[in-house]
Amino acid sequence: MKHTFIGGLIASCTLIAGAAQAEDTITAVHAFPETLIYTKSFLSFVEKVNEAGEGVVQIEVRGGPEAIGMFQQPDAVRDGIVDMVYTPGSFYGGALPEKDALVASNLTAPEARANGGIEMIDQIHQAKMGVKYLGWFDSGVCYNLWTRNEPEFDDKGNLKVEGLKLRGNAVYNAFFTDYLGAQVIDLPTTEVYSALERGVVDATGWTQIGLIDLKWNEFLNYRIEPCFFSTDLGVIVNLDKWNSLSPESQKILQDVAIAHEKESVEALTAKRDDDFAKLEAAGMKVVSLEGEAKANYLAAAREKTWARMKGLMAESPMGDGNYDALIAKFYDPAKDK
Repeated sequence: MKHTFIGGLIASCTLIAGAAQAEDTITAVHAFPETLIYTKSFLSFVEKVNEAGEGVVQIEVRGGPEAIGMFQQPDAVRDGIVDMVYTPGSFYGGALPEKDALVASNLTAPEARANGGIEMIDQIHQAKMGVKYLGWFDSGVCYNLWTRNEPEFDDKGNLKVEGLKLRGNAVYNAFFTDYLGAQVIDLPTTEVYSALERGVVDATGWTQIGLIDLKWNEFLNYRIEPCFFSTDLGVIVNLDKWNSLSPESQKILQDVAIAHEKESVEALTAKRDDDFAKLEAAGMKVVSLEGEAKANYLAAAREKTWARMKGLMAESPMGDGNYDALIAKFYDPAKDK
């Protein structure tokens, strides 16, 4: 009996030790195809976590929009169908209009991390969506308008959009419609190549990088400066899943995310410069707004987006009480001087 008791005790201790050392597993999907530079950045983050978290926490990538539709992914992580999603905040702007603070930001993620902006946006995500906002990746990249045909300007130097078949989406439609007065054709990223090929659209907003990855440069010949907005790509994690992780797993995920925020800014800045050089070598022409037209263009992109944010916040149960604080955390007027 003594041997049986000791044997049982050893077996129990072994099971307890095994449970204590069990590796946390997080399932993940990403919004864009694997070939896009932004997805490659996320997959790099995953590799870093899996290396640092060996034996503690691992991320298991289930795929991209072919696994779960890009616009369904935020709901999927909120509902626990998948644990983690890398996606633009604009894909869930209806639930969390505060994401527009990032869209209109002139700061990078490390700057917003340092001033408490990301902590604030994380708390809003937890309260409104039941998700943990782990990090703002690939920041510091802004958007341009890209066109097939040479842009036209009025006698005051403002961009003319009459007759332009402009692809739109939730990120920049407030700017395109409320300021530029454009009639937009909403299309997801995955449908733009064929729309350009068929002549359904002849212009689009897109970030400074990624055009070559998507092969849209086969149809687009002009880049309009200045650039506007900021990418709002981030990683969100189901809050119940986050809370179930060991403190060690949480620390690894958060530490790697903070490091990747910084590293991705540096990597994508270099990628932007390389892409611009390749595009211009292949014949891409750059056309710039100047003077008052330029200033008005930039101000409108920011202010129309803020107005959209404030209006949608006011309609939500939490109201717009965080509006001024969000602007202060994600916009530095001194940087625009």
